[in-house]
Amino acid sequence: MLQIVLIGGGGHCRAVIDVIEQEGRFEIAGIIDQPERIGSSVLDYDIIGTDAQLERFSRNYRYALVTVGQIVSPKVRVNLFEQAKKAGFILPCIVSPRAYVSRYATIGEGTVIMHDALINANVDIGNNCIINTKALIEHDTRIEAHCHIATGSLINGGVTVKQGSFIGSGAVSKEGITIEENSVIKAGSVVR
Repeated sequence: MLQIVLIGGGGHCRAVIDVIEQEGRFEIAGIIDQPERIGSSVLDYDIIGTDAQLERFSRNYRYALVTVGQIVSPKVRVNLFEQAKKAGFILPCIVSPRAYVSRYATIGEGTVIMHDALINANVDIGNNCIINTKALIEHDTRIEAHCHIATGSLINGGVTVKQGSFIGSGAVSKEGITIEENSVIKAGSVVR
């Protein structure tokens, strides 16, 4: 089994661990987090270092994944993704076996598709995105890099979600619209 290092040990990390375990492609080698947390663990996986040590860890591990969530700003996720790439890690796409992804969809590196998400045909999802539990992404939609589509969101057909945007839980979009870069759509919103 391939070994992977997770970057970020908070709540989102716990959800991603569950998806990685169920997907079954990777064995989690450890978690990168804050210096004061080294020696502790997240769901029985040890926190083994900090992001300042990514280059050193890349000598022993080929794969890494950013497991920091995103609510207001994508800056932390973007920074960690770029650091991991610069260190030489491969950032795989992780897809829950309980998700449905059309064979006509494309998904960028470092993106995680969580449990029960549904990705329809001709969807293009960029790098380092989170498509959270029970999100529905309809046909012909483009989600650019570093976006977080939260739990239960419905992105209708032909929508473009520009880079760094956050779509809150249960939000619904009208079809064919553009959501501008770094937008924050509140939970339960209807975007017209």
